[in-house]
Amino acid sequence: MDNNENQNQLNIELSPEVAEGIYSNLAIISHSTSEFVVDFIRMMPGTPKANVKSRIILTPEHAKRLLFALQDNINKYEQQNGKIKVPDNNMMPPIPMGFGGEA
Repeated sequence: MDNNENQNQLNIELSPEVAEGIYSNLAIISHSTSEFVVDFIRMMPGTPKANVKSRIILTPEHAKRLLFALQDNINKYEQQNGKIKVPDNNMMPPIPMGFGGEA
C-alpha cells in the first residue's frame, strides 16, 4: 500500500454498546431545506405510547446516499432470500392515536 492509499483509509470504531444496536419497528422521517431527520421508534403491542429510541440527522445529500445504499442492500438481500413482502395497499403501518408526543 502506498502513502496515498493510507491517506484515503478511514478507521471506523464500533463500541460494544453501539454494536448491540437498538431495535426499531417504525421510522418517522421529516425534513427542512437543510436537513433530514429520521426518528427510530419501538412500538409495543397494547401500549398506547411509543418512545423515540434514536434520532439521526442527515444533510439532504447524505439522505439521498442512504436511500441508494438501502436500495442496493435490499436488492442484494432479495436476490439471496427472495422478495420482501409488504402489504400492497399501504406501505405505512397504522400509527395509533395519541402518537407524536401528545399525552
